Amino acid sequence: MKFVALFLFALLSASSAFSDELLAGAGRVDITRPGADAGSNPPLVKALVLSRGGTNAVIITLDAVAVAEIGSIRDPYLAEVRTALTESFGIGPESVLVNASHCHALVADDIAERTIEAVKLAWESRVPVKAGAGVGHEDSIMENRRLKMKSGAEIDVRHAYALPPDDEVAAVGPLDPRIGLLRFDRIDNGQPLAVIYQFACHPIQGVPGGGNTADLTGFASQVIEANLGDGGATALFLQGCGGDINPVLYKSVNLPRDGEMHGNKLGLSALAGLRQIETNADVPLAITSEILTLPRADLAPRITEMEKEIDGLVDSLKGTKLNFETFLPLYVKYHLNGDFPSESSHRYLQDELLKKEDWKTLDANNAAAMDAYLRNIRVMEDLTRRQINLALLERHQAANVKAGKTVEAEVVSLRIGEFRLVTFPAELTVEVGLGIREKSPHPLTFVSGYTNGYLYYAPTVAQMKNRGGAQEDSDCLLASEWQGIFEGTALRLLGE
Repeated sequence: MKFVALFLFALLSASSAFSDELLAGAGRVDITRPGADAGSNPPLVKALVLSRGGTNAVIITLDAVAVAEIGSIRDPYLAEVRTALTESFGIGPESVLVNASHCHALVADDIAERTIEAVKLAWESRVPVKAGAGVGHEDSIMENRRLKMKSGAEIDVRHAYALPPDDEVAAVGPLDPRIGLLRFDRIDNGQPLAVIYQFACHPIQGVPGGGNTADLTGFASQVIEANLGDGGATALFLQGCGGDINPVLYKSVNLPRDGEMHGNKLGLSALAGLRQIETNADVPLAITSEILTLPRADLAPRITEMEKEIDGLVDSLKGTKLNFETFLPLYVKYHLNGDFPSESSHRYLQDELLKKEDWKTLDANNAAAMDAYLRNIRVMEDLTRRQINLALLERHQAANVKAGKTVEAEVVSLRIGEFRLVTFPAELTVEVGLGIREKSPHPLTFVSGYTNGYLYYAPTVAQMKNRGGAQEDSDCLLASEWQGIFEGTALRLLGE
């Protein structure tokens, strides 16, 4: 009898897997680390299983910093999940896409088991659906953290080091305000079953108390789920090319850090686009993956250069007669009244009447002392930035020497109707995604990093010339040839 039941289950699974209809099922599981309560915005693993004909596509989203390498998730997480899905459901490894939102949530150690459970829930709940794609727009919650300096250099905005002086900043980098949207409606009752929204922004704003959280994208998903259709849809967030995109107010010292405000805006903007999408049943489904072999960088020459630059900055520090206690009141006083900073105006006028320059001489000496002190401060801030980024270069150089000259990277190509997605396992900067989209033959083309692995940052060839200046360019183990190899592969897959 048990054999008959298993045979019938297998038969039903096979018949649904080869259905001419587009089938979709969604599942979710809480992945909060025990003892690290996340309140009303817990990290989740969500799964969307799509089937049509003999094709299955499994889209898994994690409220976590990365798919292994950094953060709470460790290898062989991805291999374990893929093996289990192959054994349990006959889903091949090439059909599985796992994207991390890059929020810094603390997740449970048994993340692989919880991921498999989410996929199981999705697989077993598949129903016929209609699908449609579109775009939303949001440009108020993020900023490009790369600052183009008047000197020609580029630096970035991080908590690890100070902002540069305003008078040295010339421009900022670009944004991608597009929200890539997919909507799946049940055929039986017309209600939304699931949505995918893809956007480029680091979800690192946190919550006021500094606790565990799925951050702004978790809040955004809640807004979408509560307000779309009958409230039963599952919203899955795909991180885009957010390597150099920060949430606005990231460095604010005047407001508590709170990702809910950003998430609410993103969720409402996604909803506006989702409500404009028309769904239909005749939607092609295709997914494939390729393994690229990419060259690792030899960072030794740049490390040597940076060590000399740092030595030069240290040598440029000069002694000053001021310390912070004497500098600060002088600085305030001289900026309150530039004409008569040291005393009341009549004292200066009396000096002028007597043809003396006692106060002017004092002011000139104080101004020179403040300038010298400020020069040292700026040098020290520059030193901090360079030393932190040098440490990143040294770490990756040591890893590259140990690992060899190449590294493998998996690229996934997903098509759902007019929606085209290509992925890469690193923190892509926004210009990488914008460049591929501009060259793609398909208007609804989107590029996601943070998928099926983690290779740290992947900046453009031009940005790599700035190694040591910004984290994106320094926290990178790849050689500059990576971009041409990836873009060529992505555009070829998009053309198929």
